[in-house]
Amino acid sequence: MDVSTIMSVSSNGYLSSVTATEMLDGKIEQNFDSVLGAAMNMLNETNDLQNVAQSEKIRFALGEAENPHDMQIAETKALTALQYTVAVRDKMLEAYREIMNMQI
Repeated sequence: MDVSTIMSVSSNGYLSSVTATEMLDGKIEQNFDSVLGAAMNMLNETNDLQNVAQSEKIRFALGEAENPHDMQIAETKALTALQYTVAVRDKMLEAYREIMNMQI
């Protein structure tokens, strides 16, 4: 399978293009509640992936896992989700600081 075509895809580019397209179409109706709900769902998903990775580590340590690749895949998914969550948190804090520094 040739994956060279997807190597240049990044989440930032994808998200910005999707957001720009939806903004042009007028389909976005976001308020603070929906943004906060999406962030909470992302936290829950990240937590679930961390738990799955931990259980795969335990299964591997006990010798129950037949394939070590399952553990590596679970760890990679959990790490990617955690990195994405931290990036979103940083952007939210940056936006909060910017709002707090605005002069009224």
